[in-house]
Amino acid sequence: MRNNNSATLKLGSIWTIIKTALRGEEQDYTNGSIRRAVFLLAIPMVIEMGMESVFAIVDLYFVGQLPDSQHNIQTVGLTESVLSLVYAMAIGVSMAATAMVARRVGEKDKKGAAHAAMQSLLVGIGIAVAVSLIGLVLAPDILRWMGAEPETVRIGTPYTRLMMGTSLVITLLFLINGIFRGAGDASMAMKSLMIANIANILLCPILILGWGPIPGMGLIGAALATTIGRGIGVCYQLYYLFRGNTMVNLRLASWLPDWKVIRSLFKVAAPGTAQFIIGSCSWIFLAKLVAETGHSAASAGYQTAIRIMVFFILPAWGMSNAAATLVGQNLGARKPDRAIQSVYATARYNAIFMGVVMLVFFAAAEWVVGFFTHEPEVKRIGTQALQIMSAGFIFYGIGMVMANAFNGAGDTKTPTRINLVGFWFFQIPLAYILSKPLGLGPLGVFIAIPVAETSITIAAWLLFLKGRWKDVVI
Repeated sequence: MRNNNSATLKLGSIWTIIKTALRGEEQDYTNGSIRRAVFLLAIPMVIEMGMESVFAIVDLYFVGQLPDSQHNIQTVGLTESVLSLVYAMAIGVSMAATAMVARRVGEKDKKGAAHAAMQSLLVGIGIAVAVSLIGLVLAPDILRWMGAEPETVRIGTPYTRLMMGTSLVITLLFLINGIFRGAGDASMAMKSLMIANIANILLCPILILGWGPIPGMGLIGAALATTIGRGIGVCYQLYYLFRGNTMVNLRLASWLPDWKVIRSLFKVAAPGTAQFIIGSCSWIFLAKLVAETGHSAASAGYQTAIRIMVFFILPAWGMSNAAATLVGQNLGARKPDRAIQSVYATARYNAIFMGVVMLVFFAAAEWVVGFFTHEPEVKRIGTQALQIMSAGFIFYGIGMVMANAFNGAGDTKTPTRINLVGFWFFQIPLAYILSKPLGLGPLGVFIAIPVAETSITIAAWLLFLKGRWKDVVI
């Protein structure tokens, strides 16, 4: 009887934590149970990142139903690879916003947190407008540079142009969610992406395939559905930021640039952006290698596997975001030991999650890939890619937490250096040697990915143990 009561109490406690996390009640993450703090932040963050990954999966599924899906899938995959540069810039600025807002919240300075948030919006908007203009002009060249075949360039240019031209929406969605996460309000970030995804899921079949009097627009319909969905999510975010009853309350009067704060944001955001651009450029080069050595079928299979992999990696990234918030707030509260304990707890939970996903992919990769494509060669290569790349999932999970621990402390330089060496001086040369001189083709690229990611994680762990990140001032 006592055991049953204990189990009931434990389940009740878990359910209470879940409800509290989803409601987004204001919490003090610098005191109390670390396990509870991790889960209160991680639950909405995992859902948030899961929602972000749904965008690509939904687009991939409906685009795969179109005639000549091989070129359509390749277009979506190659465009997403280049858009990863936009994501990198958005994440870099949002990372700076998260670190600065979390530090001010830890210091109990809500006015300073709101001021930092507003300045980060100014920086993000300026960068996004410049990127959008470049994308509008260079869309067909981008696809050609990525190794797309002429037919793919012809079919895909309008899609790429619209996706690149609406970079402002992507940037704001990431950036404002970074502000909410820094304040510890992870549930608001989750809700905005849920709303954006519901809109995208409803619009995709209508705009891509057509419905009633609405004609199917194919690829351009996918771009419209995603952009409109994300735009609705951004409107929801802005409404709550300016409404006045959230943890970070913005005022239009604060739009005047504060160059001291902007310089501090750039100091954190510049290496943070470089950190993700380094990784994104590596993925772009790998996509190009696959396209060159295996042509459109191999490229479509690889891009399908990547989209599926990202679907599970983004929730793990969401959990690792909890480490960034906890590190930032606890350093602000002058509790570095609690920050370290938070990182260890988050890394343990993330490793368990990614280990389970790895086993699922080992056993069911063919079925998962087959859900998105029925072309035999695309399915074969996608299955092979998914099984090989997932071999490093446990290390991916731990590495994400280490990177976000540095970023949450404002030490964005350390993971940037790790990525530079790990991706550009190890992963890219290894993939090139295996795929071309050794003649393994796309298989060589697939092998290089888990080998490099494992090495990067080990390096990050060793540098984290040195503890220099605890002394960073922002």
